[in-house]
Order: sequence, then structure tokens, then C-alpha cells
Amino acid sequence: MSLSRRGLLAAGGAVGAFAATAAGTGVATAAFTPGKGHGRVRTGFDRLAADGYALLKGQKVGVVTNPTGITSDVRHIVDVMHPDERVNLVAVFGPEHGFRGTAQAGGSEGRYDDPATGLPVYDTYLKSGQPLADVFTASGVDTIVFDIQDAGARFYTYIWTLYDCMEAAALAGKRFVVLDRPNPVTGRAALGPVLDPAFSTFVGRREISQAHGMTVTELALLFNAEFLAQRPVDLHIVKMSGWKRSDFFDATGLPWVPPSPNMPTPDTALVYSGTCLFEGTNLSEGRGTTRPFELLGAEGIDHRWAAAANALDLPGVAFREAYFAPTFSKFQGKTVGGVQLHVQDREVFDPVRTGIALLVTAKRTWGGFAWRSDNWIDKLTGNTRVRTMIDAGADTDEVVGAWAEGLAAFRAARKRYLQYR
Repeated sequence: MSLSRRGLLAAGGAVGAFAATAAGTGVATAAFTPGKGHGRVRTGFDRLAADGYALLKGQKVGVVTNPTGITSDVRHIVDVMHPDERVNLVAVFGPEHGFRGTAQAGGSEGRYDDPATGLPVYDTYLKSGQPLADVFTASGVDTIVFDIQDAGARFYTYIWTLYDCMEAAALAGKRFVVLDRPNPVTGRAALGPVLDPAFSTFVGRREISQAHGMTVTELALLFNAEFLAQRPVDLHIVKMSGWKRSDFFDATGLPWVPPSPNMPTPDTALVYSGTCLFEGTNLSEGRGTTRPFELLGAEGIDHRWAAAANALDLPGVAFREAYFAPTFSKFQGKTVGGVQLHVQDREVFDPVRTGIALLVTAKRTWGGFAWRSDNWIDKLTGNTRVRTMIDAGADTDEVVGAWAEGLAAFRAARKRYLQYR
């Protein structure tokens, strides 16, 4: 028997438990071979590869991914699939920060040929609708595969890359396959305000809560049924095995790759859905430090903010008076004062409520507090209520209570698409 170089390289490809497709009810199985780096959770890609890429057979395949699209032994899925004769990978599509992750926030890598594989890489960032459909058509693919690690927050843009790509794939007549990865902050609960459609942007396209508590395959099912129902995409999902809704990322046994430059650890993701709200203020959200979104501050803030936040006795978190000098972004090179969040019990910690409490106490203890002039806070929260209520002197409970009805409705709808216990 002869074995080509491409086939030889493929022999070392990722393996996992049986793969399942969930556009309908079809299930394909293959034996799992244990290997170095395998944790308790098998990702969607692990299961797809274990099934010999049967779901992709006979298709010209393009992959929407970034540096988080890795196997459990930390090889990139594009590098694994490219030499494998069982899959015809012909294109890669890069989101914000790029396929290989070379761009900072608000940037992408543009169109180029990947030096490692020679594959054409197309830029999806800030493209949607027919222009993105035209990119898919020009690439010559039949099936688009999505595999990106999410952070669990509505304003983390990769889930809207997913949404935009699903919509564009439907317009272009392409199949769409979503490979699942864990929600790093568990899938236990949806938290925070639900987006008002009047505030639809790339940090929130549709009406989901600020912390959605879902995986990307669950979101894909919800998007297709709730928001793309008039023209749904031909959707297939490949679920994980071994993941439970109560799992934080460190319980999965999977390696963490920063999904973006300012999401260095799962600890960052834990607070992000609340403290990212400080992007909408004149305070630093910790970009340019080693603890982004855990460090918050500005020139002129002192010990009084941490004291006021600690006086609220918020569950699972304490606040330390902190001083830091960002190396880029707001207050670059200047020493600022503020707080560092220390999550002490993540089981009871509520990141969104905590973020609101920090906004309320920052405004009350620092006379220099201001919203960004473009009211970016309204885009992040998906409404004007948070800003206007805080400006009117509302306390944390009043602000949180204002979104209770909308959140209850979203939680009820969300249940229909949950795939894990």
C-alpha cells in the first residue's frame, strides 16, 4: 500500500469521540483513539475528525476560524485538515484580529495567502449580507465550517461573525457547519439586559442577553430559527462530548488560546461581560496591562472607589485599590488609580451586576466620571436605560431590575436551543 505525503501527515490528525450532525438527527460513529493532550471534553472538531470528516465528504470546504481553532494537542485545525486527503480544504476566512491573530482590536489581516499552507485567506471583518455572500461565492467553497472559541458575552464579536456568516451563506446557497467549543464561563444562566434592535451593531446584532450562557452551536440554532427564519441556512452542528453546563473552562481539560489579544486567560472571560462596559466610559478598562478587564481606573481615582464597591458586599467578588500604567490604549504611559477585581467564588459571582455596581460607584466617588461622547455604552448594553438611570442616580438594584422582564422572555426562548445538561 502506498501513502502520499498528504495522507501521511493526516495520520497524525486530531481524533475525538463520535461525531454528530444536528441539522437533523443523523449520527455517525467512529472509534476514539486516546492521544497526548486529550482532556475530558472533546470539541466539535475532535469529533468531526474522528468520523473521518464524513460530514464534509465531496465538498469544497472553507473554514471561518482564528488562533483558537486548535486540536487538544494544540495544532491548528487548518494545519491538520490541509494535508488530509479526506477533506478538500480550499479557503480560510478570518474574523476580527485575523486568522492567525496578528491584528489588535478593531483590525483584521485583509486578503492574503497563508504562508504555512498556501491557502487563500479572505477577510470577513465588518462584512455582512450580500458583500460577504459575494466573498463566499468568489472563494468557490460548497461548505463553510465555523470553529472559534467564544467568551460568552453579547459584545464579543465572534458570535456576530457567526451570525453574519450564516446569513451570507444562506444568500450564497452554501452549507454551514458549526463546530462546538465550551462557553468558558459556563452555560448555566443568561444575564443582563437584552438588546433593543434599535441599537444593533457589530457588538450586538440581535436580541440576546448581555451574557448569553450558550455555546456557539446553541447560538447558531437560535439564530437560524429566531432571526434567520425567513431565509435559514442549511445548518449542521457538531456537538462536544463531555461538557456540562456547569463547567468552567479549567474543568474541560482543553488548552486555552487567547481568542483576542485582550482576552489572555479564562479569568478575563469571567469578568468580561460586566467590566467591558467601561469601554463606554472615560476610564481605562485595563487594556495595555497584563490584567485587562480586571483592572479599571483613571487619573484622579483613589481608595474611595474600592471602598464604595466593597461596601456593597457583592457576592463572590472583592475589590482592591490598585494603581497601574497602561502601555497602550487609554492613559498610555500614565499612572492611574482604580480597582482590581478579585473573584473569590465564581459559583455565585454575577459579572453583569458587578459591572453595573462598578459604574454606579465610580460615578458617585469620582467627579471626573464621564460616558464616551458617542454613547458607546448604549451599544454595549443594547439600550439607553443603563446610562440614563445611572445618570439619574439609580442604584444597582434599580438598574438591574429594569431589564428583568426582557431577560425572562429571552431565558424562556433560549431553553429551546440548549444541547447540553
